[in-house]
Amino acid sequence: MTSTMFSFGAFNPVDVRENLDYNNQLDEKRTGESSLAETLNSDFGFYQDNMLESDSSFLKYQLPNQQENLLPTHHLLDDMNFDVDSPSLETCLKEIANLRSQPIGVQHGEDEKEKQCPFSLTSLELLKSYEHRSKKLDGDKFVEPSSNTALNGLTKPSLSAEEIIRLAGVKFIQTTSSVGDPLTAFGHSYASSFSALSAQEMKDAQLVELLLLVAEKVHYQQFHRASKLLNQCDYLCSNKGNQIQRLIFYFAKALHEKIDRGSGRIPVNACRKGWKPDPQVQMMCLTQSKIAYHQELPFVQMLQFAGVQAIVENVADAKKVHVIDLNIGSGVQWTILMQALASCYDRQIELLKITAVGTSSKHLIDETGERLANFAQSMSLPFTFKSVVVGDVLDLKEELFEINTEEAAVVYSQFFLRTLIPQPNHLESLMKVIRKINPRAMVVAEVEANHNSPNFVNRFIEALFYYGACFDCLEAFMSREDNNRMAIESIYFGQWVKNILATEGEERTVRNVKIDVWRAFFARFSMIEAELSSSSLYQANLVMKKFICGRFCTLDMNGRCLIVGWKGTPVQSLSIFKFT
Repeated sequence: MTSTMFSFGAFNPVDVRENLDYNNQLDEKRTGESSLAETLNSDFGFYQDNMLESDSSFLKYQLPNQQENLLPTHHLLDDMNFDVDSPSLETCLKEIANLRSQPIGVQHGEDEKEKQCPFSLTSLELLKSYEHRSKKLDGDKFVEPSSNTALNGLTKPSLSAEEIIRLAGVKFIQTTSSVGDPLTAFGHSYASSFSALSAQEMKDAQLVELLLLVAEKVHYQQFHRASKLLNQCDYLCSNKGNQIQRLIFYFAKALHEKIDRGSGRIPVNACRKGWKPDPQVQMMCLTQSKIAYHQELPFVQMLQFAGVQAIVENVADAKKVHVIDLNIGSGVQWTILMQALASCYDRQIELLKITAVGTSSKHLIDETGERLANFAQSMSLPFTFKSVVVGDVLDLKEELFEINTEEAAVVYSQFFLRTLIPQPNHLESLMKVIRKINPRAMVVAEVEANHNSPNFVNRFIEALFYYGACFDCLEAFMSREDNNRMAIESIYFGQWVKNILATEGEERTVRNVKIDVWRAFFARFSMIEAELSSSSLYQANLVMKKFICGRFCTLDMNGRCLIVGWKGTPVQSLSIFKFT
């Protein structure tokens, strides 16, 4: 296959949006076995500027050809098994005991009716699952975040949200193992390791610790005590404060609802009528906040440019290209592809066909098709658009896509497969249809997080770290008073956090899993992961460098999958799969 790379300079997604007249827009892998002290110490000296010296130097990095260790596929689509096997509470306590000279336990003066149990938040899930970024992913890392030091080099770098959360976890362990009542813990003298924190960082760490205490009580259904602790959180957090205060604000709201549901204050029927995100509507409705998110944060653009590069390479010898998009959204990614194909001087593109799949919002999908058709016409690119809208994913059939044998077909899935995790039969049905289509490649962009555990504590920890990175990123790119930022945090992040933490069963529709789970799932359909080319990685790196705070983004390889992160915390993934 000829390696064809389009020029980044020709494509500006912001300009493309203006030209299109957009007015409104699966399992965790454990890492090294460091001790608690080693994990903590590594967090205070990692600031280094390892940015690439030049764009050309990026080309020297090659992806490793590693044998993938697939997870067991037995009952993989069972709702309970989309989660990594978590250690038992007893095992966690034994591990912690090995790291400390004294036993871990909660010794609260609670009502006798409330359980006196140690909390699994003190397990290695909190610390060892979020080790120093150099140990976090299995694979080669080629871009690290640089220091948050001011240009004059005199300002002390501030800690990331992930580090604040991890330090709060250490303090939580110290508090619950040595202090009788957590309400008086904030006057406790912590280890000298925390003396380097600024006054604000200490307050942030204490606020996170308080949230951990609330989660402990919620986990053991000690709702009265949890409510009292949560009231203190409410006084200290704010949706207009710094990233930690805003993060805690939305987690506190989610825990309030969790308590109300668990204590029966919200009737069962009312629970069933609660907020349920419709991914199709969310992707198709082009709001000002979504446009701002796309323009001012690099993650989506990084995956789009890298993904388009992979498509260009997989259809390099084709004159007719058929793209099947499972979640087209605004369609801006296809304007990038159009410009890439139009610039192919070695062959004449006879047709670009895009088929958009949906289960709702047909009129919005068709409007996107009209905008794309106008854009293609402006570039003199032969183009057709087709919408395949069915009432249910189970109704998708191969013949609906009208695949021509002369076409080079590719499937593009951006943040769609995760929406089917609550309905495993729908996910399997979709993959069987795709297998019959037999595309040259399937490009998959997904959230790199495990928010599908049946265990509340595991979901809480994963969500806290993940959304901590998201709020931290918004702090870097957008002002605190920015209305778009507040909308993103409230309408999207806040509602997703609430769904992850406060709901169970069918109501819990926000379910993300990591790349290892997707690998195991795709293996069931005789799919193997293809290698992302250095050109695709180059595109992602170029996009990253175009953002002022892009230096805090990280690009890591997990096997052959690209992981885009924020200050080392994985955020999104991009992978290419092919049928054998």
